[in-house]
Amino acid sequence: MENKTYILKNVLLETGFEYQDHEVVKTKTGLFCVEVENGRIKSINANDPNASAIDAKGHLMLPAFKDMHAHLDKMLFGLPWQAVSEKRKTVKDMIAYEQKMIPEWLKTSVERTEKMIDFLQGYGTDFMRTHFNVDPTSGLNSLKHLEKALHNKKASADAELVAFPQHGLFYTDTLPLLKDVAQMDAVSFIGGVDPYTLDNSIEKAMGAIVQLAVDHNKGVDVHLHEMGESGIKTITFLIDRALENPQLRGNAFISHAFALSRLSTIEAERMAERLAEAGVGIVSSVPFGDIIMPIPILRKHGVEVLIGNDNIQDHWNTFGSGNMLQKANLIAQLYGYGTEWQLSRTLAFATRYKLPLDDNGNQQWPKVGNQADLVFVDASCSAEVVSRISPVKSLIHKGTVVY
Repeated sequence: MENKTYILKNVLLETGFEYQDHEVVKTKTGLFCVEVENGRIKSINANDPNASAIDAKGHLMLPAFKDMHAHLDKMLFGLPWQAVSEKRKTVKDMIAYEQKMIPEWLKTSVERTEKMIDFLQGYGTDFMRTHFNVDPTSGLNSLKHLEKALHNKKASADAELVAFPQHGLFYTDTLPLLKDVAQMDAVSFIGGVDPYTLDNSIEKAMGAIVQLAVDHNKGVDVHLHEMGESGIKTITFLIDRALENPQLRGNAFISHAFALSRLSTIEAERMAERLAEAGVGIVSSVPFGDIIMPIPILRKHGVEVLIGNDNIQDHWNTFGSGNMLQKANLIAQLYGYGTEWQLSRTLAFATRYKLPLDDNGNQQWPKVGNQADLVFVDASCSAEVVSRISPVKSLIHKGTVVY
């Protein structure tokens, strides 16, 4: 449905918390009519079930979901099923495989990226932070194909782009390409990957990444799988550079940051304090098993923790669901967030911290003037949405009804 003025009726909105003995025991809701005009919410009124309007059928309206770590340029989605190979165990093994396969993947990457966006939208996501390969094998083609796919989907999805030197800055001759890409307006972040493992120098690789970001007014989002000392040193390096360059505050991130999972509680508390002081965020796909990230400690100290699906179907991993609610549910299970209040707060990881109610139960979304990025879910409240991974029934992006 094209963007125009319209009214939605029978829209379920959260209005507050119900308390018993000072505990939140229930989320209050009500039915409303919501008017959308020019991509924004024009009015929110008492419900009129007889209005000539689009019927939301009592589904709960929530902010549309945000996937903050994706690789839309090189998913195998749309190709025949292929599990991961046990022969490729290291990042360098993966690089060698990519150098062989990228020319073939690029042949169909535009249409497959569009299919992946459709897939994510089916779970209520309308915004993605997506990395794209910058390397001698891809050249600028990964970016060109990604931009074409995003242009074709511009009416229903938004994205911010991270230039990602997957094959290392110096392990392969990628730095000249990254310098070219850093000058492009379409690119929001300069990325990197495991500087010690791939490029044999934290200072050399991270120094180049940060300098490009500062010189061209970009953010930083670096993949860091390294455990132990090299991982901590890389995180510390970015913290120090962000403190020296205030423009990076709130715009510098470490993706994965698995080294944090090996810290003691006291060490994690200290690191979280430093990350918060520098405005450096963590982007996580919420690993589990032998890697449990200290997300509660990070959040306690005010560190921005963004969540994404990362791999959905590719040569690295095939277990990504594409569902941001599933990620929020995993966080709730891993960290024991089981109460009505805790579950309702956990939805924030799917919406990049936009919630219908504040911590005290005051209604803060939607408001007149808000951009109409909306999902409609078959559930009674946010807590149920997270706990049950409730089905998404409709998505609206900037006022345009996607489905």
